[in-house]
Amino acid sequence: MKLTFYGGVGEVTGSNYMLESRGQRILVDCGLHQGSHYAEKQNFEPFPYNPKEIKAVFITHSHIDHIGRLPKLWKDGFRGTIYSTPATKDFAELLLLDSEHILDDEAKREKKPPLYNVDDVNSVMKLWQKRSYHEAVEVGPFRAEFYDAGHILGSAFIKIEAENKSVVFSGDLGNSPAPIIQPLEKITDADYCLVESTYGDRIHEGVDKRKEQLEDAIEDTVKSGGTLMIPTFAMERTQELLFHLHQLFSEGRIPRVPVFIDSPLAIKLTAIYKKYESSFNKETLAVAKSGDDILNFPELRLTLTTEQSKGINNVPSPKVIIAGSGMSHGGRILHHEMRYLPDPKSMVLFVGYQAHGSLGREILDGKEEVKIFGEKVAVRCKKRVIPGYSAHADQPHLLGWISAMRKTLKKVFVVQGEKESSDALARKIVDDLAVQAFVPEKFGESVNL
Repeated sequence: MKLTFYGGVGEVTGSNYMLESRGQRILVDCGLHQGSHYAEKQNFEPFPYNPKEIKAVFITHSHIDHIGRLPKLWKDGFRGTIYSTPATKDFAELLLLDSEHILDDEAKREKKPPLYNVDDVNSVMKLWQKRSYHEAVEVGPFRAEFYDAGHILGSAFIKIEAENKSVVFSGDLGNSPAPIIQPLEKITDADYCLVESTYGDRIHEGVDKRKEQLEDAIEDTVKSGGTLMIPTFAMERTQELLFHLHQLFSEGRIPRVPVFIDSPLAIKLTAIYKKYESSFNKETLAVAKSGDDILNFPELRLTLTTEQSKGINNVPSPKVIIAGSGMSHGGRILHHEMRYLPDPKSMVLFVGYQAHGSLGREILDGKEEVKIFGEKVAVRCKKRVIPGYSAHADQPHLLGWISAMRKTLKKVFVVQGEKESSDALARKIVDDLAVQAFVPEKFGESVNL
């Protein structure tokens, strides 16, 4: 069995891995490469393999860096089957359609042809089949099984067996325990493992204090009479914030100021959560079954249209604005940042990872002036971070997950992280678990398992 790395290594960010056995090929994930722009150069280059020869694609979860090039794969000839958990498929359709719109706008700015269109997305969804956790899938010589990754609703790590060997693909592992969703599962046997390393060199602090830190940020912004901007991902992070805001308002712990969800995508994704209440963790499910709407409260304002979004400007501060994207790559948050970054009374609150090259990282790193829509914008507002909201496992979580398999593991491949994070995690795996660890760095690098 041969494993090839076509993403998640070095500077190539989008998750994309190939397994070959007995002349047949499958992929795990087919993600969009993301950096300072959505339309990274690699996204427009031909696939380094023939999409027509791919029998199946197994998807770990619905984030765009794991699914974003599936429509291009179809466009270039793929006609196999795509497998994921039920929630992942439902979320993926909305996320791919949203991504198509953003990519089309950016392709025009970069004077490139569109990566794919809506028809390509619709065609991809026709090839997509749902599989529950622990429901085996067989494709030629391969047998695959999904396990709960505890990252976002529907997320999975995948164990694939062929030729009497097994390899586990972590996808993105969750920062358990997380609000709403079930915790990360563990398995005790695998020959090889690919593990993400987004936070491979860090320990999350304040996981138990994230709700209190959100409370403090709101109280401080209200006291100063400013606007609290929260750039966030439409998927999972927005719902976690809503869940905690619901609790804070219900408990009378924060002033009753308007909270705007200024993201049509986040609003649509939140609606899907109702469909998968049975996948919530025990505590959240008990609240939902009691009839309490865990993702709603009287102060919540949903702004679907552009006119409604512009109308937020007419609402006097203090107020809270939650909008995408999470790294300020694009989306409606940019308009609010243009308006409120220069305001010393306001605050920008980061609740997710800010990648190198992103606007969010520039603001977080202390740049006094940034460019938005080609215009220079002064950064005078307060800046704050709540690391506990990260949906990614930190180093101790990652090591604990790997440790459960240590008796059978022959080698761990450390992927999906900046070099410092990947190298640090690889060293800890060797030193603490006495398991071989390797950090692939070259696009297209192959190993025989």
